[in-house]
Amino acid sequence: MYRKHLQEIPSSSTNVSTSLEWDPGKTSELLSGMGVSALKKDKLGNENTPQDLLVSSPCLPPKRQKVKDNEKDFVIVRRPWLLREAESDELLLAIFAYLPLKDLLKVSMICKRWHQLSFDESLWQTLDLTGGNLLPGVLGQLLPAGVTVFRCPRSCIGDPLFKTSNLLKIQHLDLSNCTVSAADIHSILCLCEKLQNLSLEGLVLSDNIIKSIARNANLIRLNLCGCSGFSAEALELMLSSCSMLEELNLSWCEFTATHVKAAVNHITSKITQLNLSGYRENLQIADVKTLVERCPLLVHLDLSDSMMLKPECFQYFKQLAFLQHLCLSRCYQISPAALLELGEIRTLKTLQVFGIVTDSSLQLLEEALPNMKINGSHFTSIARPTVSNKKSHEIWGIKCRLTLRNPSFL
Repeated sequence: MYRKHLQEIPSSSTNVSTSLEWDPGKTSELLSGMGVSALKKDKLGNENTPQDLLVSSPCLPPKRQKVKDNEKDFVIVRRPWLLREAESDELLLAIFAYLPLKDLLKVSMICKRWHQLSFDESLWQTLDLTGGNLLPGVLGQLLPAGVTVFRCPRSCIGDPLFKTSNLLKIQHLDLSNCTVSAADIHSILCLCEKLQNLSLEGLVLSDNIIKSIARNANLIRLNLCGCSGFSAEALELMLSSCSMLEELNLSWCEFTATHVKAAVNHITSKITQLNLSGYRENLQIADVKTLVERCPLLVHLDLSDSMMLKPECFQYFKQLAFLQHLCLSRCYQISPAALLELGEIRTLKTLQVFGIVTDSSLQLLEEALPNMKINGSHFTSIARPTVSNKKSHEIWGIKCRLTLRNPSFL
């Protein structure tokens, strides 16, 4: 018989998974830019864990427990004070989960242990920095903390300055109408390969950015409305690679006829919602025929502001067995009387034809097509992350917990 002494020592940060180093100085700079005073660490540098948060139990000597196993005795030595620390970490994480963004950043300055806990990835899954002025290095510190949903439209974004080349966990990303350089957009997207939803509306892009998007094989929704700065070849590569796309908004981009041809000829057959509005002379009736052949599952189609479309294209719309919403606003070669033919599409529920019909002809059209809602909305919702005019912290129906409630410098 012999005895072995095994020590059961749980880690003090079992649930913490972060590669961020503790740097209270940098966090202080972020907070000062927000006009928020930081919490102070005590003079001795203690961890400042409130004693009433800890599990109270007397300091007893280690307990010994005998366990027989194949005639060998083992003695397990337990460390109750270490168990209490692990349990307090769980409790602190539960408390931190209720803190708003500014307060979470403040408590991260208290000590190294609180910094690690405050950047636990379970706390940073959804982040909304809409309208903020993000100083250089901010996104490089926050996004690697485990963010999967990031909403940041209408913000000024400085260089992320990532300290790691590890891929980000972001799945849903909205950078619409930001003030940001193409180089900084690329530095973010080159670390993203798990995207499911992406909106870059109104931004100047590059071929490198489009190629980075192409690496996201599971991309479902893509909004590039009003974008520019990339070639038809890069667009073709992206559309060929992103074969899972279901919603695509390529409206009002700075496209040549070559861009439009590349889009039409390489759109995936899984597309159910497509916006190709704004291409005036560059979108032809032959392109509509190709679209219908390639995308038989279309439910929502927007071809507004296409000057070359005529009633001849209606024969192709009739081939779409699932078409419910059709937008042909300002397609001036289509007369109000010709629109009556669209009543033969039994699945069609809404029709947007602004600029084609006058108020009087609209009333006649509504009477002739009683089962169809006509000119009900001026705006498209295709692939857009937020379609409501109300202020919302939602992105594609996902609510963000951490928000910048009073946008300013961060």
